[in-house]
Amino acid sequence: MRVLAFTLLALAALPAPALARKLDSTPRTVVMTAFPPEWDALVKSVDKPKSYKINGLTFLTGKMAGKPVLLMQSGVSMVNAAMNTQLVLDRFTVRRIVFSGIAGGVDPGLSIGDVIVPQDWAQYLEVSFARKTGDSWKVPEAVDADAPANWGMMFPRGVRMGNATEAVKRHYSFGVDPALFDLAKKVAGDVKLERCVRNEASACLPHDPKIVVGGTGVSAGVFADNAEFRDYLASAWKARVLDMESAAVVQVAYANQVPTIVFRSLSDLAGGDAGENQMVAFMALASVNSAHVVHAFVAELPN
Repeated sequence: MRVLAFTLLALAALPAPALARKLDSTPRTVVMTAFPPEWDALVKSVDKPKSYKINGLTFLTGKMAGKPVLLMQSGVSMVNAAMNTQLVLDRFTVRRIVFSGIAGGVDPGLSIGDVIVPQDWAQYLEVSFARKTGDSWKVPEAVDADAPANWGMMFPRGVRMGNATEAVKRHYSFGVDPALFDLAKKVAGDVKLERCVRNEASACLPHDPKIVVGGTGVSAGVFADNAEFRDYLASAWKARVLDMESAAVVQVAYANQVPTIVFRSLSDLAGGDAGENQMVAFMALASVNSAHVVHAFVAELPN
């Protein structure tokens, strides 16, 4: 027992593991993307880049529009996004997080190519699966009065958490940073969006895309392409857009009290398209449009 106690004390006295050490001391805006098309739309705007490799990921420090930034990919889906948001917070000196990416449109007033900046983000698959009992459902725990409506057996339950200044409670959504959101409103009117990719007629939109600031975005580890479920998300969650990362990033940022905002451009309509899903056809265009707004936004940030 004495040997074990001595060993535990010796381990406790060891320095923190290498993963806890900051790789860069400059306070930076993290410009986060999920996957290569979103990264490609921004990487050329990083001046004097310096590359770091961690867990197979590339973290690129430099300046964008004269501001210190770190460009990264979170990886697609919720676990990757949460894990790598915490990783960048642990390894670098982060002032704020600005996410740039593509998404599926839920609000029928939005079109492919539009850029939306939601005010809050929710996880629509944080749910209880209920038992079927006759013509009704028996939920395994009480349902809050303010919870969004169920979809069949799926009853939203929210997630319980707090941070250093807020007590643990159940959250159905997490808001973006109010100051960053106000800045987005100011920047939105001054950015011109693209209708075409590389001047190819096959990748051109028949309309001029727009920028919309406000509303709710929702996320889950699902590539959603179902018109009926899209209608449910619009009705029950008041969702305007959906993706596979943003709510996870915003939740981790809330836990760490790091200001965060998300810009998403529509690559498809999540099942609301008249024909096949158009994500592959328009993901490059959507990535570029989101990048245009993010670049203008970063230019207006304080150093």
